[in-house]
Amino acid sequence: MKFFKWTLLLFSYSVLSGACSSESNEPDIDETTISISAPSVSNVTEDRATIIAIITTNTPSAILKKGICYDTQSNPTISNRTVEMSSAGLSLNLTITELEPETKYYAKAFATVANGNPVYSTEISFTTAARSITSELDKYIAPSYPDDYTSIADWSNRSQWNLANVHDPSIVLAEDGYYYMYQTDASYGNAHEYGGHFHCRRSKDLVNWEYMGGTMNSLPGWVIPKLNEIRKAMGLNEVQPAINTFGYWAPCVRKVRNGLYRMYYSIVCPGLLNGENTWGERAFIGMMENTDPANNGGWEDKGYVITNASDKELNFNVKPDDWTNCYYKWNAIDPSYIIDKDGKHYLVYGSWHSGIAALEVDAATGKPLNTLPKPWGTEEDIAPYGQLLVTRQIGNRWQASEGPEIIYNPNTGYYYLFMAYDALDVPYNTRVCRSQSILGPYLGIDGTDLTRFGGEMLPIVTHPYKFSNSNGWVGIAHCAIFDDGNGNWYYASQGRLPKDIPGINASNAVMMGHVRSIKWTSTGWPVVMPERYGAVPQLPITEDELTGSWEHIDLSYSYGKQKTSNTMTLSADHKVTDGSWKGATWNYDADNQRITFSNGVEVCLQREVDWEASPRTHTIVYAGYTNSKTYWGKKKK
Repeated sequence: MKFFKWTLLLFSYSVLSGACSSESNEPDIDETTISISAPSVSNVTEDRATIIAIITTNTPSAILKKGICYDTQSNPTISNRTVEMSSAGLSLNLTITELEPETKYYAKAFATVANGNPVYSTEISFTTAARSITSELDKYIAPSYPDDYTSIADWSNRSQWNLANVHDPSIVLAEDGYYYMYQTDASYGNAHEYGGHFHCRRSKDLVNWEYMGGTMNSLPGWVIPKLNEIRKAMGLNEVQPAINTFGYWAPCVRKVRNGLYRMYYSIVCPGLLNGENTWGERAFIGMMENTDPANNGGWEDKGYVITNASDKELNFNVKPDDWTNCYYKWNAIDPSYIIDKDGKHYLVYGSWHSGIAALEVDAATGKPLNTLPKPWGTEEDIAPYGQLLVTRQIGNRWQASEGPEIIYNPNTGYYYLFMAYDALDVPYNTRVCRSQSILGPYLGIDGTDLTRFGGEMLPIVTHPYKFSNSNGWVGIAHCAIFDDGNGNWYYASQGRLPKDIPGINASNAVMMGHVRSIKWTSTGWPVVMPERYGAVPQLPITEDELTGSWEHIDLSYSYGKQKTSNTMTLSADHKVTDGSWKGATWNYDADNQRITFSNGVEVCLQREVDWEASPRTHTIVYAGYTNSKTYWGKKKK
């Protein structure tokens, strides 16, 4: 009869038996003894450590597994994390990887035999090193794709586009972990015309994007019949516009709930209402749904949602260039969609004519909650078409503003309405205002009530700009605002190269997709970082990294002009020794990564790509506001 006896001799394990094979050079497995020396640790870094131990046994072949077990709690066992040695031999020399920096770990060596419990060494502990800024940032590789993508702009090169040929993007984070981007039909050389409408691309990291193609194959079948239904009711003749003359503009995509995504889109009809000296034809907002955006062909059209509405009855004989007196009050383009904090669903839309409108939609259908009357009449008649949110100038139908994007930030308790201002080729710039109610009033940072009285929206979020060693960017607006679910917010738009860059044909038609990080000021305003997002490791920014020279840009409004940088220098004794704010002092809030200057300006900091460097690398950037101005900056290398 066999029996087991345990002894503690350097954690020896002995199994005794009356039976022993006389034909083997090694003892019977039941007579195996194992002892493990106390381990030692070396080469401890921020994410790894090497552990050495010696196993002593009279039956090496009986050992099934050997290695190191470890955990952040004392007394680890093989049920915790382990690293095993697969090679022969009894000298353990193993490196544990993927450890967390500045963390205490406990470890033991172990060995197991058949029919036996594991044998463990004594326990040791060690603490990993602090995260090394130098090592992690030195390993960083910046995106390498060119800003001038004209050589690959053709449709045949679409697999190489990445963020080339992007205009009016809308981005949604889907259940599969991908960010999906949809856009207006626009591209360099009209390359997109081969692939349908409302093109899509996707990314896991917001840096590398996979082109997926159009989501709508052709003009929806309801558009021309709906157009003629309205024209007939207005006493106008039916029309049959050529399919290729319609515009496909500015989709907005949102996740409604798990398994349901909605895309609101704009279809702009060509022509004039009734010939020469009459106002232009209307636009429509339609809607599609999909259960899984990975199925790019799975978008199902749900039809008509809303159209332009006029408060001028049928007095459409307004000259097409009489901008301030145009026929329509609301222009049915540039939809944005939001589920408010109370669970109500709203469509926010409009551009150039009167301002931006909002109306509640049915959660189940995505269509207007209330039945819409005919899209003309008195101001009272067309009230169901929307409630005014913001206007640039009361009573002026030529707003020079468009592209509303609305979000709610639960951390601040505000709704934020982002707007595109001015012409899209060069002057395009982005503004933002906020309200504690979805329907307003919306106020600018300077206190202007943009809902009740109208006015210039401040602050400026993006503006044409130019850092040194570059052509800079213009036309930066009509944005998408989105978050990653972990409190990190982003801004996306197109950026255009300036006009007439030598060597680039039609340089202002180059439209590169830009994604930028958003930070939040201490007073709850969003600032957009001046450099595009490139997945730079977000290690804490130390105060000594801030001293030295910066490229500083006063991003205050200047129609159609690129704002350029000058040098500003911060000294170690907290003074501004050169540049626009010379003589001011500065203080750094390391916990929130903000600098406050004695002139009242607060700026938010972020590690980002230095896109103008050659080769590209990482740097530190800042953005901040006063009540009337915006400032951008980039640390010089």
